Amino acid sequence: MKGYVKSVILILVGLAVLIPFASTFPDGLEKVAEHLEVEEPEQVWTGLMPEYALPGIGNPYMATFLSGFIGMFLVLAVSWIVGRTVTHKR
Repeated sequence: MKGYVKSVILILVGLAVLIPFASTFPDGLEKVAEHLEVEEPEQVWTGLMPEYALPGIGNPYMATFLSGFIGMFLVLAVSWIVGRTVTHKR
């Protein structure tokens, strides 16, 4: 098995194990905003994966898992394309 396939499998297993431990509590910035009673402005665009989950999937675990997998794949793909473009021998 090639090295990148092993890496993808390891990342997927890591995501599957760590996703249940994601905190539902607000992070530091959200907590300060709540404390100061700062209201969130109306969103112009919600993004492709709002709140780190795919919309339309009923199971929150799978929605977060698939969101993480798609995000990981997009970052790897863009990094690979940029790397190939920069290091391409003429």
